[in-house]
Amino acid sequence: MPHGELPSLQRPRYGSIVDDERLSAEEMDERRRQNIAYEYLCHLEEAKRWMEVCLVEELPPTTELEEGLRNGVYLAKLAKFFAPKMVSEKKIYDVEQTRYKKSGLHFRHTDNTVQWLRAMESIGLPKIFYPETTDVYDRKNIPRMIYCIHALSLYLFKLGLAPQIQDLLGKVDFTEEEISNMRKELEKYGIQMPAFSKIGGILANELSVDEAALHAAVIAINEAVEKRRAEQTIVTLRNPNAVLTLVDDHLAPEYQKELWDAKKRKEENARLKNSCISEEERDAYEELLTQAEIQDGINKVNRLAAVDHINAVIREGDPEKTLLALQKPEAQLPAVYPFAAAMYQHELFNLQNQNAMNYVAHEELLIAVEMLSAVALLNQALKTNDLVSVQNQLRSPTIGFNNLDEACVERYADALLTIKLEALSQGQDSLSWNEIQNCIDMVNFQIQEENDRIVAVGYINEAIDEGNPLKTLDTLLLPTAKIRNVNPDYAQHYQDVLYQAKSQKLRDSESASKVLWLDEIQQAVDEANMDKDRAEKWVTLVIDVNQFLERRKPSDTLSVLTSSSLDANDIIPECANKYYDALLKAKEQKSQNVSDEGSWLKCTLQDQYEYYYNIDSKESSWKMPEDASLKESWLLGKDIEDIISEITASYIREKIWSASEDLILRFKSTPSGHRLSEEFEARKSFLYDQEASVVKIQAFWKGCKQRKAYSCRRQMFIDNLASIVKIQSWFRMSSARKSYLSRLQFFRDHRNEIVKIQSLLRANKARDDYKTLVGSENPPLTVIRKFVHLLDQSDLDFQEELEVARLREEVVTKIRANQQLEKDLNLMDIKIGLLVKNRITLQDVISHSKKLDKKKGGEMQILNNTENQGIKSLSKERRKTLETYQQLFYLLQTNPLYLAKLIFQMPQNKSTKFMDTVIFTLYNYASNQREEYLLLKLFKTALEEEIKSKVDQVQDIVTGNPTVIKMVVSFNRGARGQNTLRQLLAPVVKEIINDKSLIINTNPVDVYKAWVNQLETQTGEASKLPYDVTTEQALTYPEVKNKLEASIENLRRVTDKVLNSIISSLDLLPYGLRYIAKVLKNSIHEKFPDATEDELLKIVGNLLYYRYMNPAIVAPDGFDIIDMTAGGQINPDQRRNLGSVAKVLQHAASNKLFEGENEHLSSMNNYLLETYQEFRKYFQEACNVAEPEEKFNMDKYTDVVTVSKPVIYISIEEIISTHSLLLEHQDAIAPDKNDSLNELLELLGEVPSVESFIGEGAVDPNDPNKENTLSQLSKTEISLSLTSKYDLQDGEAIDGQSLMIKTKKLIIDVIRNQPGNTLTEILETPATPQQDLDHTKDMLSRAIIDSRTPEEMKHSQFMIEDAQLPLEQKKRKIQRNLRTLEQTGHVSSKDKYQDIINEIAKDIRNQRIYRKLRKAELSKLQQTLKGLNEKAAFYAEQINYYDTYIKTCLDNLNRKNTRRSIKLDGKGEPKGPKRAKPVKYTAARLHEKGVLLGIDDLQTNQFKNVMFDIISTEDVGIFEVRAKFLGVEMEKVQLNIQDLLQLQYEGVAVMKMFDKIKVNVNLLIYLLNKKFYGK
Repeated sequence: MPHGELPSLQRPRYGSIVDDERLSAEEMDERRRQNIAYEYLCHLEEAKRWMEVCLVEELPPTTELEEGLRNGVYLAKLAKFFAPKMVSEKKIYDVEQTRYKKSGLHFRHTDNTVQWLRAMESIGLPKIFYPETTDVYDRKNIPRMIYCIHALSLYLFKLGLAPQIQDLLGKVDFTEEEISNMRKELEKYGIQMPAFSKIGGILANELSVDEAALHAAVIAINEAVEKRRAEQTIVTLRNPNAVLTLVDDHLAPEYQKELWDAKKRKEENARLKNSCISEEERDAYEELLTQAEIQDGINKVNRLAAVDHINAVIREGDPEKTLLALQKPEAQLPAVYPFAAAMYQHELFNLQNQNAMNYVAHEELLIAVEMLSAVALLNQALKTNDLVSVQNQLRSPTIGFNNLDEACVERYADALLTIKLEALSQGQDSLSWNEIQNCIDMVNFQIQEENDRIVAVGYINEAIDEGNPLKTLDTLLLPTAKIRNVNPDYAQHYQDVLYQAKSQKLRDSESASKVLWLDEIQQAVDEANMDKDRAEKWVTLVIDVNQFLERRKPSDTLSVLTSSSLDANDIIPECANKYYDALLKAKEQKSQNVSDEGSWLKCTLQDQYEYYYNIDSKESSWKMPEDASLKESWLLGKDIEDIISEITASYIREKIWSASEDLILRFKSTPSGHRLSEEFEARKSFLYDQEASVVKIQAFWKGCKQRKAYSCRRQMFIDNLASIVKIQSWFRMSSARKSYLSRLQFFRDHRNEIVKIQSLLRANKARDDYKTLVGSENPPLTVIRKFVHLLDQSDLDFQEELEVARLREEVVTKIRANQQLEKDLNLMDIKIGLLVKNRITLQDVISHSKKLDKKKGGEMQILNNTENQGIKSLSKERRKTLETYQQLFYLLQTNPLYLAKLIFQMPQNKSTKFMDTVIFTLYNYASNQREEYLLLKLFKTALEEEIKSKVDQVQDIVTGNPTVIKMVVSFNRGARGQNTLRQLLAPVVKEIINDKSLIINTNPVDVYKAWVNQLETQTGEASKLPYDVTTEQALTYPEVKNKLEASIENLRRVTDKVLNSIISSLDLLPYGLRYIAKVLKNSIHEKFPDATEDELLKIVGNLLYYRYMNPAIVAPDGFDIIDMTAGGQINPDQRRNLGSVAKVLQHAASNKLFEGENEHLSSMNNYLLETYQEFRKYFQEACNVAEPEEKFNMDKYTDVVTVSKPVIYISIEEIISTHSLLLEHQDAIAPDKNDSLNELLELLGEVPSVESFIGEGAVDPNDPNKENTLSQLSKTEISLSLTSKYDLQDGEAIDGQSLMIKTKKLIIDVIRNQPGNTLTEILETPATPQQDLDHTKDMLSRAIIDSRTPEEMKHSQFMIEDAQLPLEQKKRKIQRNLRTLEQTGHVSSKDKYQDIINEIAKDIRNQRIYRKLRKAELSKLQQTLKGLNEKAAFYAEQINYYDTYIKTCLDNLNRKNTRRSIKLDGKGEPKGPKRAKPVKYTAARLHEKGVLLGIDDLQTNQFKNVMFDIISTEDVGIFEVRAKFLGVEMEKVQLNIQDLLQLQYEGVAVMKMFDKIKVNVNLLIYLLNKKFYGK
């Protein structure tokens, strides 16, 4: 039930004992219990009102509130209000309370209370206030819940999330019955009433550190206000812990005054309220200003200052300044919009001028700005023609329009859009509030008018139904009806027409309404008026015609008829006399029977309305006048029209058969013209239907006429026969000559065009033939003959082949040289590093440098003069051995199964070296498409073999180190794939390296140590922080956390760049690597069919990213991703940055989250999941590649038709090693004794020595360094032109495919010289002598070309022998071969051997493709060679750099060894460099400085007896430290400044000297720098 507030602040009689009445103890106890019940009811009312404000919902009455809260619905809604992320409406059980109202409480209602408790926990309300769930659900302690709501209200108010709860104690009234019932209820449950007055104090004590600071800051502000010193108050207000906003130092006095007044008011209220409450029960904040109240005071002062400023800028008249002033948060005004700045200025200026004080108060500003902003939004919506937005803005309560009807919003919007367009056309940008209000009023007026007209329509319908013409006339004349053109004289006709219209509407079953609406009434009135006009025209016609006939003047017929109401099209001038005669006759007939007639004429309109007209008095009426007599002798209008129509129709029927088109159109314009035209068309149709008969009649007649004419003409020819013959012959001759000369001249005039047409025709024919060759499934032989010349090899082909072979040799040689040079340079790096650490002597480094110079100078060319010795010498035995080796390596190259088995027969260390040298050399490092194709086949075979035999689990590929995978990655990161890696990673890697400000360190311990090192180095004092910490301890320091968070953010940003570069560059990924990834995925899936797609893609990612890309990211200088100058290197920070990026990408590619020891990076786990999804798509696309046969257009017979033989460049050592390995593992590689490999190995015999390869005498047998020389000579490279041992030879057993190739060669030679439609026809037709002669010439030309062809590019012997056969013998050999091929099923005579013709067409097409690929390969080899030369130049630069370094070392060594003498008189040679004086410190002094941390087995008080001497030695950076105890020298040790710096870099903070003394590394470096280097 509602309770009214009391007019005063005093409590009712239950609040305190204020009278002088003496009460007994029982009465006082009763009064106390009543007071408790009343106060509790007040707290209930306070909680109810506060919740209603928060929920915007009415709650049950106060006395029923406890029961209403038990189901927890209102509590859950309250939780949704202050913690919407925790509680949603969907989570609230029985949100509409239908279940509760129907069947009471349900156990699931406790879920609502639990959600409320969790929401309070999420915002940080101390748990000391929380009730138990049973306190609410079982009503065990409802006051505890109300107590919690009060605490929650105060907490939310301090957070700025809810309004402050009201203090209603003594302000609301309850009946005696309500108070007594509540008292009984409290006594029934025996509940201890919570101390509501202590909520503020308890909440302050339970606050967190930040909230406690806020509490302290608020108390300080209250104390400063109490002191009434504005400058001190503003300082406390500025305290960040107070969390106050918009504090302005210039308003300090105003803040002081406002806060002082507020505090005094609060103290006064507290004094009245707490007059009878003990000091312990009082809340501190009952007299102190809370943070929210202080903020309210600041806001109030700011608001007043802002309003003053706004009034000032309004007077200035600058819209921009006004807008800025209105936008200030201190003004506490609604949002304003920049596009309406001018409107704000104009309207507010007018409002200011209307005020007597010329000042607009904040309340006025608030209302005005709110309305103006709403008007601005409405104008914007009108400008964009957004009707929905316009309607929404009109409905907004803030706009404040009067007389706005919600039902008419759409009408308002339409009207406003129209007015807006008019305003824009007149240059007005926006509508003012008054203009919009006027528009609304106008629409309301229009709507009112429409309503009035609806009422008027009702009256009109009622009058029509009554049948009273006068009443109908009165309703039509009503102003609200707005019926136009109503003539009072036509009242009767209006009644008749309206009644007829309404009757017709009533008869219409489809009509939804049975009354006449306004437009129908208006239409009926207009129709009645038109009837009047038609009647007058009718009267005019009747009077004019009858009077004209009485005058008997035929000449006036046309003028009378055309001037009357008749249509001019109805009158045909040619019928004027007929019109007159007919009309006159009709009038005379009508006058014969008339004896007495009146003066009234009668006209019937629309066959239902009668009109009467008096020709004498000119009167007219719509009903028959009394005592009226009609004029019977006159022709009426209908009589006249019928007569004219009849005569017109007769005339048209007569003339229509011979009329022109214009005349027919004129006839059709008459009223009867259309009907007569139809009759005419029907007659014509009849004639067409009888066409046969009509034609017969006409033919008979035309035949008679023609026969007569023919007889006359024939007789004339017979009489003049001789003359006719002469005339005909002369004419024929003249015509023929003229035609010939004209045609001849035409050709001469268009000679160029004719030539172009002929060439176009020939080109089209050639194009069609080529399309047939390329696109036809079975191209004809006639087309093949035209293109066989494309199979010939030109000089350019041979030159390109030689150039490709030369470049391949140079590329392979360069690759091997660079690899060896790189190994030597790496070794040189190690030796120089050891030199720096004094591990080896300078002479060792100089010795290795000389070896580099020798290789740089070209020691590898030492045996260039051995071409005529050794295995390539001109002896039959040596040549046979060479050929056998060539056949052996050809077999190994083209049959990958041998090498695949050999790889897995060798130990891991041997197989790796074998792969890096022999295998890549055997395939020329895939320098052309053939070698790349064969190498990929080897990789595929070996990988499938390895997975089949060595992989037991899916993860073995990832966790192990598969040989083939290692080989694939090594190859693709070599010379062939290096450029790809550069293009893929170089830009982003360079960006990371060049970013000097980029620091990524995600190891908390390293970050901590670097921070400690920085502090000690800067201050020179020992840090009090511990040196050795765990990850968890390091993360407890805010500085470490901040640095770590910055590093993670930088890491995510940089990783995104690298990832985008990888994802967007899929096409740059080498085809070979993608194909092996595809083979790897398919092979794993085949062996482990249960493996998921994610598991397979992780394995693909392990290959593509972890093994191929990751090392290049971590060490770009080691993989030539970036260009490094000699001596240049990546610093540790850059290296760590790259390593961090690689680590994140590695985790993402393997879908591995940061856990365990990397738990501090768990914030990046979501990022890792997103990145994995991108990698997943990338890996799937990477595996989507074509097979090598399709990619390279290769098969096992490609070598047979290739111009040049494959050549490899291999060292003697590699040949011997391969031979030895094959013999060693012969049984495992080729278990079949008849295997080709076994045959070749048997021919080669035992493994030869190096001397047998290079020839006897190449090395002096007495040379003491013979072994070293032979070792160097074994690296000599020789070229092997690979050939198959099983070439095509006559008489040998050859397979069908090889015979097919041989036969194709013969057929090409034959069809080149002998034409024919089919191959069978050519072979069966004997050649002519001329064809034999042409064939012989072609063969001679080919022989000349073959003689100039290099040896390695010449055709095999069998092809040369076949080419020398005569034409007829070739044909016979072809026939024999074809019969053999038909038996093997390769060709068929049934289709005239079309299969072999198709193969020739395929060779022609492939020849073009091969030339194109050869050009691409040539370009690629040149590009690769350029890159190799650049790399060699870089290595040369490094060698020069090392030479300079070694020279400097030698110079320094010479200077150190030079000792100059010193004379007593000081004269002589100048003294050497001055050495620094020794430094002496006691252990106690070093301990004070923090350098010395402790000495084992020695107390601190004994440190004064230990002395340290630090001496700088002759070697730069080397110090000798001597330790003395009580003056006795104990031990000495050397310190290297470089070693100390290395320890500092590695994060080692403490080290040991003399195995017992602990020293601080950072401070020791600081001491040495200060004492010996002056740093």
